[in-house]
Amino acid sequence: MTIAPTSKYAITFIFITVLLDMVGFGLIIPVQPALISQIAHTDVAHAAQIGGLLYGAFSLAQFLFGPTLGNLSDAYGRRPLLLIAVFGLGCDYLIVALAPNIMWLFVGRILSGVCGASYVVANAYIADVTKPQDRAKAFGFLGAAFGLGFVIGPVIGGLLGAFGPRVPFFAAAAISLINFVYGYFILPETLTNENRRAFNWSRANPLGALKIFRQYKQVMPLCILLGLFFFATSVYPATWPFWATAKFGWGSGLIGLTLAAFGTAMAFTQGVLTGPLVKRFGERNLVFVGFAGAMLAAIAFSLAPSLIFVLAILIVNAPEGFVNPMVSAILSKAVPENAQGELQGGLSSIMNIASMAGTVFFSLAFSYFMRPNPYLVSPSAGFIIAAGLFLVGLIYFAWLTRQAAPNEPR
Repeated sequence: MTIAPTSKYAITFIFITVLLDMVGFGLIIPVQPALISQIAHTDVAHAAQIGGLLYGAFSLAQFLFGPTLGNLSDAYGRRPLLLIAVFGLGCDYLIVALAPNIMWLFVGRILSGVCGASYVVANAYIADVTKPQDRAKAFGFLGAAFGLGFVIGPVIGGLLGAFGPRVPFFAAAAISLINFVYGYFILPETLTNENRRAFNWSRANPLGALKIFRQYKQVMPLCILLGLFFFATSVYPATWPFWATAKFGWGSGLIGLTLAAFGTAMAFTQGVLTGPLVKRFGERNLVFVGFAGAMLAAIAFSLAPSLIFVLAILIVNAPEGFVNPMVSAILSKAVPENAQGELQGGLSSIMNIASMAGTVFFSLAFSYFMRPNPYLVSPSAGFIIAAGLFLVGLIYFAWLTRQAAPNEPR
């Protein structure tokens, strides 16, 4: 098989694919309280529980299917898996747009999780076409797509949500299907025959995928760190719209715009600052900065009295965007080239099981601390808990560095 040269159009497709994954993730957040309340006829505390379970279903699907997609791409190439995922994502948006009850919302979220796991293949695609020393910048580029998607998704959800909580999903379905057609004609294959290997179910299931961390034991400490990080950051998708509704009384439009500001800060950090800063300060130092910024921002969000303060805090929180691409780049150097898809699948498993557990945890915590209880009644309790977890992550990473952590000399 002849591998077509990777063109700027193919990289654009990868960027758009990751972007749309995040658009789908962010799209539902500002309209989620209204959509759940409309379908389930419930209050904000109970709606938050349902929202957490919906996101838990999304993350569970990614946990189960991310490793499979990664291993399939190592065997059959990146192109077919990416195209199937993009087409499925368009179908998912139509299901959610037409959902008559909560059960169909869960069906849509599960399908979205399966197809949204395409970022595993996208990361492997980027690893195929970049040198090891350039991967931190490349993963930062994909991180920028995540951030930009978190700008576009909430904006679409918030503004189109004014016409009804289902309207944004029809728009997203059209965009995804257009991207499928675009990718079908311009996306080349990047995985050469000599770098392919036979598909093996024992390595493609979620628990089997984690065996890669037994083969390359030096990566396990950093995987634990990523798991803690994703657990803590799940406070935002789990509680932000419900926190904003309960604390400030914001509607879907303002919730969408604040999430867009959140995504803009992340996109700027990952897409513009990552390249020059990683050259000057190194991957490990940026991980420290990311955890410190995340911790301080979570504390500040819990105390924020108004919209202006919330927007100012986003600047403090922006360095959080360094953590995932920096750690991913370090880990990608620890495995051979023919295992990049498997590595990304394993990381996907960790990310999604941590995000699933974290989202359910923080949604239940929000519900608990919004009701009369003997400890604290506050919509901001989740941010206080998250700040403590970020501090633990900071201390743990400092310990790893002190112990001459794997994959990169101190």
